[in-house]
Amino acid sequence: MKNIALFRKRFIPDECVELKDDIILKAEGDVIVTKWRAIHERSDLSCGYSCYYLDRGYKISKFLKSDNSLLCWYCDIITHEYDENSSSLLVIDLLADVKIYPDGRIRVLDLDELSAAFEKRLIDETLLKKSLLSLNRLLGEIYSEGIAPLCAPIEELIKGDGTSRDPQ
Repeated sequence: MKNIALFRKRFIPDECVELKDDIILKAEGDVIVTKWRAIHERSDLSCGYSCYYLDRGYKISKFLKSDNSLLCWYCDIITHEYDENSSSLLVIDLLADVKIYPDGRIRVLDLDELSAAFEKRLIDETLLKKSLLSLNRLLGEIYSEGIAPLCAPIEELIKGDGTSRDPQ
């Protein structure tokens, strides 16, 4: 699964983007770790790493500033579709997010977007439930164990790969 094409689908805004510049560092079972640069230029975010937990329904990302210091941990609630014929993975953003700041503060984001997407019929009841259940699972893990176990695959690869200075 290491030579797969990664795609990100969002409902708000409606887009599907190939993550052609993302580098897959690890792909084992339902866990994929990537390093990347920001798709769109931003003043606060330069690059980062992501760990996809496909079986759990979320992606944990380490957002780095231009000086490579931690901006935040950003957790996307996701689902996915794998196409074996084209060796492509479509990761679908289910709108709800969790942001964890370096000082440990936690903020749940975009539940209003989740509601709006359901009302506008951009997502169905199945995806709404999947999003809420994955968000609940993620928050449960964060509250009981902290973020460290979830970001361990990223941190281990940064140490072992020697890429802690710049993801690309």
